[in-house]
Amino acid sequence: MIDLYFWPTPNGYKITMFLEEAGLPYKVIPVDIGRGDQFKPDFLKISPNNRMPAIVDSDGPGGKPISLFESGAILMYLADKTGKFCSKEPFARWRTAQWLMFQMGGIGPMFGQNGHFRNYAPEKIEYALNRYTNETKRLYGVVDRQLRDNAFVAGEYSIADMAIWPWMRMPDRHGIEIDEFPNVKRWRAEIDARPAVKRAVAVLEERRRTGPIDAQTRENMFGATQYQRR
Repeated sequence: MIDLYFWPTPNGYKITMFLEEAGLPYKVIPVDIGRGDQFKPDFLKISPNNRMPAIVDSDGPGGKPISLFESGAILMYLADKTGKFCSKEPFARWRTAQWLMFQMGGIGPMFGQNGHFRNYAPEKIEYALNRYTNETKRLYGVVDRQLRDNAFVAGEYSIADMAIWPWMRMPDRHGIEIDEFPNVKRWRAEIDARPAVKRAVAVLEERRRTGPIDAQTRENMFGATQYQRR
């Protein structure tokens, strides 16, 4: 059994997508980042960077429990554990790995900053909005070109798609006109239609925040609390 420490965010959906696609049994342990659950000592033992998702697999390597944080590392671990969604053939494996790293190093940080300054910043800063919106559009363009001649990002459906798709699920939140990226639009729709993906994004959907956030939630997510030494 896998314990999944989860909140309905793009990084969280990466892991529910894999677990649902692979049919692995798992138990969801909510980590309400607005309430400050990510700072609790028990969670920090599993995820020392106070970020979710994280997992504890009671049946890890050699039958011993293992805990993991960082969504990219979790995807790689689950792919190795199951032999699914990341080929063992060297060329295909590294092709998938490079697109996974592309998401971790580019899409996640840039889209995250875009979303913050666009949707959460207490004041609109034109320079920040322009910088992160332009970089988001550039990254959409990179993926769109890759999908011009490929059904999925690394050729076959893989952990690379599971990493990227949740971040491209709601382009309007990042100031993106999806019709400008027809290959991404087609790919998004194909993944969205997968039954396992529908189940994955339904996990804790009732708890996903869609409106304004209160002062305490803002403090827990963006304030000084996260910078305290622990």
